[in-house]
Amino acid sequence: MRISVKAPAKINLTLDVLSKRPDGYHEVEMVMTTVDLADRVDLTLLDSGEIALDCSASFVPDDMRNHAYKAATLLKERYQVRQGVRIYIDKQIPVAAGLAGGSSDAAATLRGLNKLWNLGLSLDELAELGAEIGSDVPFCVYGGTALARGRGEKITHLTSPAACWVILAKPPIGVSTADVYGNLRVQQIANHPPTEQMLRAIRNQDFALMCDSLGNVLEEVTLSLYPQVRQIKELMAASGADGVLMSGSGPTVFALVQKEGKVHRIYNALRGFVKDVYVARMLGGSETDVLA
Repeated sequence: MRISVKAPAKINLTLDVLSKRPDGYHEVEMVMTTVDLADRVDLTLLDSGEIALDCSASFVPDDMRNHAYKAATLLKERYQVRQGVRIYIDKQIPVAAGLAGGSSDAAATLRGLNKLWNLGLSLDELAELGAEIGSDVPFCVYGGTALARGRGEKITHLTSPAACWVILAKPPIGVSTADVYGNLRVQQIANHPPTEQMLRAIRNQDFALMCDSLGNVLEEVTLSLYPQVRQIKELMAASGADGVLMSGSGPTVFALVQKEGKVHRIYNALRGFVKDVYVARMLGGSETDVLA
């Protein structure tokens, strides 16, 4: 038996860091939503009991360093599953990009194996397991749009934001999330994102207010460490984007655009500067269905 699961990328509409926690993590408050740039995770039942992983991107690890492999191992051990699985990830989301590609693959693996192994777990139970793998995994289990608190695992579901185009550009660099957080001085953050204003914009499907409410406290850290990220952001704004923000710890920057005519202009401007440019739509709603 084989099933396929969609694993969509996420973007941060807001990302605020409130404090450093005793456990070493940071207390965050983030508004996140999914876009239709997605990996596909194929899961094939194995009677042998082994977990095997392969990926279309050769540099992606195929062991416990991979969140999808970790998700399968966690489920198998926690629920004493005798069967195994062969995992194949068709990678479309760029790696180490601030788009939660690895977390989304893990979430897709949890959802898919719940069906493949007939475990009968709820999404809430899967999200709780996901929190043991990574901070973004619980959000990715649900998909859609949400406010995430704690270290990212406390999820409040939101309605879909105003529909729009999302243009994503990733410079040819990797960014270490640990390095970015390590360089963040929480007490010195001058401008916290207007989270409540963003929630109102989403509730009212107010596109202009959503663009005005974008904010990410990690952005200044990453922009100071990687000038290419700043250049992409400035190019998007100069090309007519309605709203521009870095996602997560970077280095991917996204532009929100409501009029389709602007999409091609911004895409072409970016393609002259970086190779990895993607045009997507904001999904907004939940994308947790397991594909046949």
